[in-house]
Amino acid sequence: MFFTYLRRELRRRRKAALVVASGLALGIALVIVVNSVSSGMGKAQDKVLQSLYGLGTDMTVSKAASSTSSAQRPRFRFDARGNDSDETQSSDRVMVQGFQTLADSKVAEVGSQKGVSDAVGGLSLQVVKVSGQFRQGQFRQDQNGGRQGAPTGPPQGRVEGGGADFDVNSYSVYGTDVTKPALGPLTSSKITSGRTFTTSETDAKVVVADASYAKQKKLSVGDTVTIKGVKFKVIGIATPDSGDAAANLYIPLKQAQTLGDSKGKVTTIYVKAADSQQIDSVKKTIQKNISGTTVTTSADLASTVSGSLSTASDLASSVGKWLSITVLVAAFLVAGLLTSSAVSRRVREFGTLKALGWKSGRVTRQVVGEAVVNGLVGGVLGIALGLAGAYAVTAVSPTLQAQLGGGSGGGFGGGPGGGFGGPGRQAAKTLEVALTAPVSPSTIGLAVALAVTGGLISGAFGGWRASRLRPADALRRVE
Repeated sequence: MFFTYLRRELRRRRKAALVVASGLALGIALVIVVNSVSSGMGKAQDKVLQSLYGLGTDMTVSKAASSTSSAQRPRFRFDARGNDSDETQSSDRVMVQGFQTLADSKVAEVGSQKGVSDAVGGLSLQVVKVSGQFRQGQFRQDQNGGRQGAPTGPPQGRVEGGGADFDVNSYSVYGTDVTKPALGPLTSSKITSGRTFTTSETDAKVVVADASYAKQKKLSVGDTVTIKGVKFKVIGIATPDSGDAAANLYIPLKQAQTLGDSKGKVTTIYVKAADSQQIDSVKKTIQKNISGTTVTTSADLASTVSGSLSTASDLASSVGKWLSITVLVAAFLVAGLLTSSAVSRRVREFGTLKALGWKSGRVTRQVVGEAVVNGLVGGVLGIALGLAGAYAVTAVSPTLQAQLGGGSGGGFGGGPGGGFGGPGRQAAKTLEVALTAPVSPSTIGLAVALAVTGGLISGAFGGWRASRLRPADALRRVE
């Protein structure tokens, strides 16, 4: 009887039911789109951060910035070598990024802290190579030199031509601990050609090149790369997942320490927490027990992200969420008012039912049942609209820019041209990421819950009105 009456009343009042369902659908669809875009923002930001600290890394430890930094400008020395203008000279200068290092014994000390699952050290270097030629100038004697009556003394003239033609090439090198391949910036890249390091190549002269740098320098597996006079064999090409690598070249840590005159030193310690929910407490433990260090989590680094990604993320998390909440509340209120108004127009109907023996509770359940069905219909429509909106965002995939760096303090990884190599003023780094709007099962569950809640709220309005009707008063009412 309940379902028969319910089906008949919904069919008879389908226009009013469609209005209520449409209002709820708009609110639910907006919630789905906003949640999906916010999730996409989070994934985009994670993608940006992974290019700096690598997958599986929860925080990094670096040396605390010193106000009395001993950093010096790189110096290059060249000799004048006779009249041979075809001779090319070159000089490499390998510098530790940030000019601040920690003893590699700190890696084991950090790894022994409570809550730390694993820790690995890395050394970030910047190589500046200057190469070119000197050309010696030619002495030209004045036209009157040697003529009769000309003044006696040293020959008069001038030097013409000469000069120098030098090229400056700068690139980044990262020394990675090959015995622990699960941590560090290289984990955010995929080997697309050749292979990665083996655990036995702790001091081997091998290198993994970033795909963009390899393309620029026309490098392939099997080629050799010379760094400060040392030849390294290219064993693999790595393509970063985020589109931007932490370094141009990756070599074993011991080789990097030798090239940078930093034996027994690291610039960054990558830390993985045993429990991802306890990252803040692990950070406090490391800061308390190991002095002179700066601990940076992914949340700390995320606060330095600026550009269109940051702006869009702020809009989605603040304006978008408040807008969706406002629209949803308005949809619930409108649905409740429309249901209550419909009850007012059905006074004689409910009065007759009560006169026939229906109790107030049964009338209330009938009104609530109709409202819940309207809510579920609105939920289905809202989910369909929300999925369509999220699919449209993903199909368009608007490109957002994320600018990182430009500040001081320790950071993750060591990007090309500055990056986040350690304490000290760092160069800004701009990345581009495509925005997607993934819809998770939890978002669909939220939409269903909102649909049922909307139906119950509107049903509560109408049911309360229906329960207060008396049969005698209802029958006296004329529609």
